[in-house]
Amino acid sequence: MKTIAVVSLSRGLLGESKVKHELEKGVKRLEDYGLEVRFMPHALKGLKYVQEHPEDRAADLLEAFRDPKIDMILCAIGGNDTYRLLPYLFENDELKNAVSEKIFLGFSDTTVNHLMLHKVGLNTFYGQAFLPDVCELDREMLPYTKKYFEELITTGTIREITPSDVWYESRTDFSVSAIDTPLISHPDCGFELLTGAPRFSGKILGGCIESLYDFFHSQYYDDLPELCAKYDLFPSVEDWRGRILLLESSELYMPPEDFRDALRCFKSYGIFDAVSGVLFGKPMDRKYVSEYKQALIEEIGKPELPIVCNINIGHALPRCIIPFGVTATVDAEKQTITFEE
Repeated sequence: MKTIAVVSLSRGLLGESKVKHELEKGVKRLEDYGLEVRFMPHALKGLKYVQEHPEDRAADLLEAFRDPKIDMILCAIGGNDTYRLLPYLFENDELKNAVSEKIFLGFSDTTVNHLMLHKVGLNTFYGQAFLPDVCELDREMLPYTKKYFEELITTGTIREITPSDVWYESRTDFSVSAIDTPLISHPDCGFELLTGAPRFSGKILGGCIESLYDFFHSQYYDDLPELCAKYDLFPSVEDWRGRILLLESSELYMPPEDFRDALRCFKSYGIFDAVSGVLFGKPMDRKYVSEYKQALIEEIGKPELPIVCNINIGHALPRCIIPFGVTATVDAEKQTITFEE
C-alpha cells in the first residue's frame, strides 16, 4: 500500500484549527509507515463548509475511488448527516460507476457510507478512523488499535480478531496540553456469550445502532428515513439472511429505553429472524453495560440465536477492525473471530 486518502464524509472537524496538533501527529504516523497521505479537496474545509456542501463531500469520495493512485480511503471522523450525500452518489449511479477495489475504513455515522458501498457491491472495513485513532494524543496509537491498523495497511485485510486485555476510559481533554498523555486503562474480560451456541458463522454487516435506527426513526433529520428509503439503502430482510449483525453504541450513551426501541424496530423489520448471530461492541466507558445486555436478551427474544458482547469495536477504546462481506466464524469459547481469505 502506498497512498491513503482522507475524506470528511460527515463532520468537517478535521479542518478546524483546534485539532491541528492532532492532525499533524496523525500525518507523521502515517508517513512513518512509508505512506503518502492525501487529503481530498474538501476534507479540510472545516465544520461550516462541510456541513453546507454535501455535494463536495460526495465529490471527494467519488474522486478517491476513481484515482488509481489511491489505495485506501480513510474517513476523518463520524458525525450525523452523511445520508445527505445520497442524491449525489445514487441519482445517476455515480457511486456504482466510480467504485473500485480499494480499502474503505470508518465507523460511527460512516455506517451509512458502509451501507452505500454494500449496495454497490464493495466489501468494506469497520471500526477505526483517522482523527480518533491514528491521531490518538498518546505517544503511540493504542497498542491493540495499532495492531489491527498495521495489519490492514500491510496485508490489505484482517485475518483474526481476539479480545483486548484492557479497555480505556474515553479521553475528555483533546487540547495541546494533552499531547503525549496516556489514557486510564482497566483490565478487560474478553468476549461474552449471552445466548445461543458459542460458534457460528456468516458475513458481518451493521455498525452504530443509532445510525441504523435513524433509517426508521431519525432523532436529527426528518428527511433521513425518507431519503434512505428513496434510494433503497437499508438492506432487505433477504440480504440479512445468514449474516451476522454487528451493533455498537455511540458516545451519546444511548438511553436503555431508546436502545430497546431500536431493537424492537429491527425485530419488527425481520432482521433477527434472518441473521445467524449478533455481535455487540463494548459501550464507551462501560455505560449501561448491564442494561444493554438485558435488553438484547429480552427484546430479541430468541434464546437459540447467538449473541456475543464485549467486542472491541466502535466507539469504545481500543478498537479492532472488522471486515464486512467476508465470511467470519465467531468462537466465543476460543475467544476468536476468524475471517476467510
